[in-house]
Amino acid sequence: MIYDDNYTNQKQYVLKTKLILFVAFLLSVATFSQKKWTLRECVDQALEKNITIQQNKLSLELAKKDVAIAKGNFLPSLGGNMNNSMNFGLTTGVDNTRSSAERYVLSFGLNGSGTIFNGFRNTNTYRQAQLGVESSLEDLKVIENDITLRIVNGYLNILFAKENLNAARIQYEISKKQIQAAESRFKSGVIPKGDLLNAQSTAATDQQNVITQENALDLALLNLAQLLQVPVEGFDVASINVGTPSANLFYKNSSLVYDKSLKRMPEIARAKLGIKNADFNVDLAKGAFLPTLTYSFGASTFYNTVLGQPDYISGVNNNGVPFEIDNRISKQLFENNLNYQIGLSLNIPIFNRFQTKNRVAQSIINKDISETRLENQKLTLKQTIEQAFLDVKTALKTFEAAKISLDAQKEAFKNAQERYNYGAMTLFDFDLVRTRLVNAEAAMIRAKYDYVFKTKVLQFYSGDLVLE
Repeated sequence: MIYDDNYTNQKQYVLKTKLILFVAFLLSVATFSQKKWTLRECVDQALEKNITIQQNKLSLELAKKDVAIAKGNFLPSLGGNMNNSMNFGLTTGVDNTRSSAERYVLSFGLNGSGTIFNGFRNTNTYRQAQLGVESSLEDLKVIENDITLRIVNGYLNILFAKENLNAARIQYEISKKQIQAAESRFKSGVIPKGDLLNAQSTAATDQQNVITQENALDLALLNLAQLLQVPVEGFDVASINVGTPSANLFYKNSSLVYDKSLKRMPEIARAKLGIKNADFNVDLAKGAFLPTLTYSFGASTFYNTVLGQPDYISGVNNNGVPFEIDNRISKQLFENNLNYQIGLSLNIPIFNRFQTKNRVAQSIINKDISETRLENQKLTLKQTIEQAFLDVKTALKTFEAAKISLDAQKEAFKNAQERYNYGAMTLFDFDLVRTRLVNAEAAMIRAKYDYVFKTKVLQFYSGDLVLE
């Protein structure tokens, strides 16, 4: 019976232990399962929230309204008017007699006008407004590309800071183990106290380096969080498997990248649209040489009566002929006083002090300027890509050299550690070897991420950049 009780208590203890461990696991998952932003999510967030992009989107909407305004120039304008007035004193009534009375006058009018031909200026203005929408779209793409590169750079800076922090923590752990070994050897009388103090000093320096790298990571996270306009508390990014970058360049030469970029970079497209816009300005200026043909139409009516006068007025005129006048408001407005008008107007320019001629000349010069801007934009793009290509080649050489140096320092450290363990090397000399290893690791991490980012810049210009 005692055996059964012990078995039961032991079983309950095991169950309680498992339950506690399970609850602790759930709590740890809830604590550490914070969202990790992917590079694609970061770029999308920045493109959605960036204020400059929002401003350019509003500029795009303004350009669309310019199209609507230009389209409205093809339609006629239409307006109406109504007047009420009271006349006192000697006036002429509907019976053509002048008398002193209080009269009421009500009039209505409807007028309209439009353009039949004005030297194709309405057509060219409409097409130019459509071109403005395309230009605004290219402006927006320029900003989006700039933001994308900034996000990629900020994202890689975080990964770079994480690797530096991880390397610093490993070195600090090694330093703490060396302190334990040095304390044991000091107690055994193998090394003097100075070596123990030196080991403790090295560990303190490594601990300080960990703090420095933690601060660098916090700063990198802060910079990216501010770009995304999200709270920095709990903000983190998902890892990208950078691995060991390939020693093969992504492109054989810069010309391949340049040829691709000419077809996709918005700066080039925007410059080409600038030339088309200049063409429209030339056509608009030339339109002033041509005649303008417009049309107009309208309708009007009025009601005129003496206050208190009956709807029907009868009498005898000066010739002795009897008359009867229908004085009703409907009769006056819709029959007696209703009139219509329609007209055409032709305006032929003859001489305007050479203003049109000089404006055409100005427009042609502005077109030449737009063409030089395109060539300058192409030259700038070519130089930028050539520089980026050279940066990739240089970064690759630096990365390969850093990798060779790190491999050599690892072997040197392994040999120094064995010699130190056997007492064939002082702690001071061993720390020098370890410091060189730490510097080599930092240089390799820096060279790796520098090469990765510059490669992505080249991919960006060619249109082959993939956001994971």
